[in-house]
Amino acid sequence: MHEKIKQSFDRQGLMKTLNAKLISVEKGQVKISCEFSENITQQHGFFHAGVATSIADSACGYAALTMLTDNFDVLTIEFKVNFLKPAKTNKLIAIGKVLQSGKTLTVCDGFVYDETETKLIAKMTATIISMTSE
Repeated sequence: MHEKIKQSFDRQGLMKTLNAKLISVEKGQVKISCEFSENITQQHGFFHAGVATSIADSACGYAALTMLTDNFDVLTIEFKVNFLKPAKTNKLIAIGKVLQSGKTLTVCDGFVYDETETKLIAKMTATIISMTSE
């Protein structure tokens, strides 16, 4: 499953644009990082909220995918994000964790931290749908 996720991640244009990296893949959990660049900031010089949201969404989606067999793939159908602190850090680290995996829907929590993984910057709850691979 790790190789399938790595290949899928490598095909994501947005992750390439953000220079995001797939850090780890475990059953039910995926970690993605993104280094700071002035090209992905908002008006105050922090990481843009869209960056944190994007890597958290991908981490949740891939965490859900770890729970499925090879003939399935995933799509996000809903998420909510709470931003807790400004993203003033050298690196964002997003961790997606499966809360409940069902036949069709999987609910995940996403956590976006600073580079030390001690300052929680954002919290996501996402619903992911499984579908047969084409």
